[in-house]
Amino acid sequence: MADFFAWFTHMENTKPLALVLFFVTFAAIVIYVFSGKKRKKRLESYKNIPLQDDDEQDKKIREESDQ
Repeated sequence: MADFFAWFTHMENTKPLALVLFFVTFAAIVIYVFSGKKRKKRLESYKNIPLQDDDEQDKKIREESDQ
């Protein structure tokens, strides 16, 4: 087990491991964000929040919670 931890102390071993770990995390986030039509519609509706009136936004929230 000590040899396994000693492997991490060498930079030539940890850099590729970190690269793979970060790439897999990034790919998982991108797949999560762009998959699913409901999520896509919800995320697209968020871009209009600063432009909406408070009454309009409250009405939309109530409609979504009723579904």
